[in-house]
Amino acid sequence: MGNTPLVKLDSLSGENKSYFAKLEGHNPFGSVKDRAAFWMIKDGEERGILKRGQSIIIEPTSGNTGIALTGIASILGYKVEIVIPEKASQETKNIIRKLGAKIYETSDDLCPKVGSGTDQSIALATSIASSRPDTYYSPNQYANDANFMGHYNGTGPEIWRQTKGKVTHFFTGIGTGGTITGIGTYLKEQNPNVKIIAVQPQQNHLIQGLRNFTESAKPDLFLKRESVVDDWITSTNEQSFGVVREIFEKDGLLVSPSSAAVFAAMQNYPIPDDSCVVGIFADDGRKFKSIYSSQNVMTEEEFDSAVCKARHLSDIIYMQD
Repeated sequence: MGNTPLVKLDSLSGENKSYFAKLEGHNPFGSVKDRAAFWMIKDGEERGILKRGQSIIIEPTSGNTGIALTGIASILGYKVEIVIPEKASQETKNIIRKLGAKIYETSDDLCPKVGSGTDQSIALATSIASSRPDTYYSPNQYANDANFMGHYNGTGPEIWRQTKGKVTHFFTGIGTGGTITGIGTYLKEQNPNVKIIAVQPQQNHLIQGLRNFTESAKPDLFLKRESVVDDWITSTNEQSFGVVREIFEKDGLLVSPSSAAVFAAMQNYPIPDDSCVVGIFADDGRKFKSIYSSQNVMTEEEFDSAVCKARHLSDIIYMQD
């Protein structure tokens, strides 16, 4: 878990500034959410509310948290039930089933919203968990401080170490808020001048895993420490999907839509000379063949070719036979 590579983005870097991607797809189950899932399971066990051989883990998710929780929990002997919006990619749902979870699909928005009456995924998971509190445990990534701690103790120190303390700007997408607040808090403790930039998608977006806070309330986890964010930038669907092929052709990376949104934000944000810029690439693009085909990003044949040629693709557990 963790110690994921930090690779230079040659397409954005210049003589007086350097851009890097933190490739979280190299975690065991393929995304940044492995960190939060591990810490939330660990926290539940330490507090005695998650018990092996007895508890069932249930969680609402738009994808990566479901994969991470199912993979890690299955190894530890837990049963897992995942509530997921039906618009999540078919590849994502197939992976979760392959890893052993029971899936409930809801006719919800692609990225779950937080707030009364707005999120069927969260509401259904909460209803199931509350009906049998002696059996069900919901980590609740939207409010669980263990989500924050996974990045404060893990990802943040890694970025500081990998850049030798030179990082000046940090970009990441916003979902639960755990990644940006955990990493941002740690980096600012080391250097208060590090600029933390939150990347959100447009309203009515198609970017799995991210959240627009105009149409969706901010999660409790984010609200606790939202002051760590220095600036916001919105990546549109067109910008995000529009750079996927560019990133592959210029940097050799096959990225996910949320990673592309971060890249687009880094590309469009004014950065002064003598800067070191780091962006979180939450996962790679292998779960999004159907999405890229439907959005005319790549044909299925082009996608398959890109998978074969892409650099820095990890041997994640669920890709193994």
